[in-house]
Amino acid sequence: MIVKKIGESMITPLGFTVEENFAAVMAGRSELRRYESLWNLPFPCFVSLIPDEKLEAESARELSAEVLVSLQTKFEKIAMLSAVKAVKQSGIDPASERVVFILSSTKGNVGLLEDENSDLERVTPAHTARKVANFFGNPNMPITVSNACISGLCAQIEAYRCLKSGQYDTAVVVGADVLSPFIVAGFQSLKALSDEQCRPFSANRRGLNLGEAAAAVVYTLADESADGWRMLAGAVRNDANHISGPSRTGEGSYRALMSVLAESGLSADDLACLNVHGTSTMYNDEMESIAITRAGLAAVPVNAMKGYFGHTLGAAGVLETLLSMRAVEAGEVPATRGFDELGVSMPVLVSSEAVDTQKKAFVKLLSGFGGCNAAAAFVKV
Repeated sequence: MIVKKIGESMITPLGFTVEENFAAVMAGRSELRRYESLWNLPFPCFVSLIPDEKLEAESARELSAEVLVSLQTKFEKIAMLSAVKAVKQSGIDPASERVVFILSSTKGNVGLLEDENSDLERVTPAHTARKVANFFGNPNMPITVSNACISGLCAQIEAYRCLKSGQYDTAVVVGADVLSPFIVAGFQSLKALSDEQCRPFSANRRGLNLGEAAAAVVYTLADESADGWRMLAGAVRNDANHISGPSRTGEGSYRALMSVLAESGLSADDLACLNVHGTSTMYNDEMESIAITRAGLAAVPVNAMKGYFGHTLGAAGVLETLLSMRAVEAGEVPATRGFDELGVSMPVLVSSEAVDTQKKAFVKLLSGFGGCNAAAAFVKV
């Protein structure tokens, strides 16, 4: 049996469907904006925010008034809305005991901590995961994945393992995060933010941008003869290098890449692209270039999505995987928005323009705080 994608959804400042977001990417659009004093923060920041009025209108179309009353935060709304859309598209019975719900988020409702009168039981991602699963009448305990920047890819790998083990037949994976003063100030304290457009892999990069998003994907077991997108392999490797800094030799990312290549049977010649983390920080982009070269993939086109959406935290792994699928289907490797002059030590193939491809497989790579790294391989059959 193989693991196949049968449903998807996406909510970002660029659109509320995967189609809208992919069209925006291919047109080079972004809603990243400079704010001089967002939430009265004492520094400028460059972020991408989902408009509240558009979210309210879309939620009213897709969710009942009773459900909307129970969703008290923006994070809960985008997580529920993305799950509802993906489940509807997939046609599955979400109440089946053979279906598991998995939520990826790095921050959950952490913004509630800023109000001492808030219901603190709602802060954790697990609370929202239960709310989503309960809405569908699902009898299983949902799985929550919160593993820094690799959470969205980890959640998909967890889904793959749950299905391949036979424990479940179908998995609904939701990745979501919203921004708050606490989150933005936290990244600023690490000197990781740029107050201008982020520039992945560029000599002129100054740091990352942050963004809000939710994305969901439904995977199911299918016969070997089934066509469509398949997840072939996934690996998580922790090199325990530093609480926030990546390994200078790309150890964890290199090992994750080598593991998925071996398990999937893919080689550099099979890959349309590597969709990477590409945060625009000095150390991350350098580390990824080293890991890619060490893994023998230096000739594979590389692209990053952060210039369109910013770093969407727990949503990034799901969002960027779905958009990579659309791109490969269209025979394109999207441009890396913001890229200009190569600024890493290894000659990786990053481009400021879209590149044509006829290949039908790609690898998704992410890295994060604490030395965590993840990679997964996908192919269209």
